[in-house]
Amino acid sequence: MSNTRNRFDHINHRIQQAFNNSGRSLSKPVTLLAVSKHHSLEKIQAFYDLGQRDFGESYLQEAIKKINQSTCSDIIWHFIGPIQSNKTKEIAQHFQWVHSVDRIKIARRLSAQYTGTSKLNICLQINISQEPQKSGFSTNEIASALEEIIQLPNLNLRGLMSIPKPSNDFTQQSLAFHQLRELMEQLNKQFALNMDTLSMGMSGDLEAAISEGATIIRVGTALFGPRES
Repeated sequence: MSNTRNRFDHINHRIQQAFNNSGRSLSKPVTLLAVSKHHSLEKIQAFYDLGQRDFGESYLQEAIKKINQSTCSDIIWHFIGPIQSNKTKEIAQHFQWVHSVDRIKIARRLSAQYTGTSKLNICLQINISQEPQKSGFSTNEIASALEEIIQLPNLNLRGLMSIPKPSNDFTQQSLAFHQLRELMEQLNKQFALNMDTLSMGMSGDLEAAISEGATIIRVGTALFGPRES
């Protein structure tokens, strides 16, 4: 437990320090999303006992097993992995958040298959660095996609998500996150929306992400340690 607490405290200290340095308003706090893929329910429970409530999973069958076995009813489960069309029904049934909506077809299916009492929170994945091997909407196509997505009845469009091209340079990291923030602001204005979520930043670049307005930081190995499988 001591290592778990130390890692948890260290990441939260980095987040708080970066938040303080950014001069941001307390009205837009930063949520730590613990990326628990390939880690046991026992490890999730350990972080839950320390106060963590948001957990992110990328592999559907592994995640569903954990969700069904967990006795912690107030965990908020986030799906953050690639989405296959034939998996949307189970994702819509088991998760409160979906960060990786990368095409209109997926948004349509999630809306049609969601049966919850409140709308499903989603983020649209943006390929902000324009890397050919990565999925996500391009900055050029997102506006036309939004015209349909905002009409889907069972989705609560919360914001944008991105995984920029890796860099160890703070300036380069900040530039990609700045572009994502500007894109969300532009879309909010263009479509009279109130998107409030920027899911961006991981353990190696969370300071740059927070400086540019990140509201959800996704951290895995730095919290949980090496993957178990």
